Amino acid sequence: MGVGGCLALPWRCLVVLCLRLLFLVPAGVPVRSGDATFPKAMDNVTVRQGESATLRCSVDNRVTRVAWLNRSSILYAGNDKWCLDPRVVLLANTKTQYSILIQDVDVYDEGPYTCSVQTDNHPKTSRVHLIVQVSPKITEISSDISINEGGNVSLTCIATGRPDPTITWRHISPKAVGFISEDEYLEITGITREQSGEYECSASNDVSAPVVQRVKVTVNYPPYISDAKSTGVPVGQKGILLCEASAVPSAEFQWYKDDKRLAEGQKGLKVENKAFFSRLTFFNVSEQDYGNYTCVASNQLGNTNASMILYEETTTALTPWKGPGAVHDGNNGAWRRSGCAWLLLLPLAHLARQF
Repeated sequence: MGVGGCLALPWRCLVVLCLRLLFLVPAGVPVRSGDATFPKAMDNVTVRQGESATLRCSVDNRVTRVAWLNRSSILYAGNDKWCLDPRVVLLANTKTQYSILIQDVDVYDEGPYTCSVQTDNHPKTSRVHLIVQVSPKITEISSDISINEGGNVSLTCIATGRPDPTITWRHISPKAVGFISEDEYLEITGITREQSGEYECSASNDVSAPVVQRVKVTVNYPPYISDAKSTGVPVGQKGILLCEASAVPSAEFQWYKDDKRLAEGQKGLKVENKAFFSRLTFFNVSEQDYGNYTCVASNQLGNTNASMILYEETTTALTPWKGPGAVHDGNNGAWRRSGCAWLLLLPLAHLARQF
C-alpha cells in the first residue's frame, strides 16, 4: 500500500473528519489550484522508482494551519506527523513553504496529494499529482528453439515498465539490417538456414537504458557438399582427398572406393572426420590406390554424396640446356634433341599472311 495507508482503518474516518473540521473543509470540496490570491502547489512531480519525491506547497503569512494529505489519509499536519510510513518526512514548515519528502518511491505511491491550508478562516486546497516512472523489465521471453528448415517460428517478448516500453526484435547477423519487428511477437514463415542465429529483444521507455535479451534459433537442414575435388599424386607420395559439407546437425562422413567402405585404421589410410569436413589420407600411394572414391555425408534429415578420383600424376623435370632443343625426360633420364624446324616455319607463316 502507498503512503496513504498510514493509519489503522478504524481511525481513518475519525481522523479525516477531525482534519476537515480543523480546516473547515467540507467533504467534496473541489480542488482549487488556480486561485490567484494564493500560490498553488506544484502541478505534477515525476520521479523514477526508487528515487525521492519532494512535494512543495507555497504559503504566506496569512496561513494559520497547513497539512499534506494523500487521498483520504493525513501525512502531516503542521509539524506533527500523522503517517506511520518512515519514508515520509517533513522538509520545511516556514512562512513561505510547506514541503514533505517521500523516499524510495514505488508505484503504489503514485496519485494525487493535497496541500490544505487555513487562511483567515477560509480553507484552501491545492493538488499535486505524483507520477512514478519504472525502468523496463523483460518478464517473459521465448526459450532457445531448434526447428527444421522451412518451418514457422514464433518468438514472444513481454516487458513491463511505466510508461509502457517499446519492444523491438532484430536478427544478430552481419547481413541483417535494422529491426525486423517492432512488436512483442516475431513471426518467421518458412525459415531458411540463413535466418538461423540469435534474435535480440529490446525493451525501452526512456526511463533508463534499454534492456535486452536474446533467443537462439537453430535451423536444421540436410548435408550439402560444398567442396570435393579429384587429386593427382605420384606413386610413393602422400595423397589427400578432402570432402567439405555443411549441415545442422553436423554431418557424419563415410568413404567408399567403388562399392567398398573404407574403415578407419586400414593399412596405409587415415580417415579424419571433423564437424564440417572429412579428410582421407594416403601415406604411400600405390598403383592399387588409384581410382574412384565416394564421400557420403549424412544426418537425420538426409544424406548426399560426391565422387572424386585419385589419379597418377607424372612429372617432367627440366634441366639446363645442353644446346638448342635439348630436353631432359624425367621418366628415363635420356637426352633427346628436338628438331629446330619449327623455327623455320615462323618467317614462312609471316610471308603467307602478307599474301
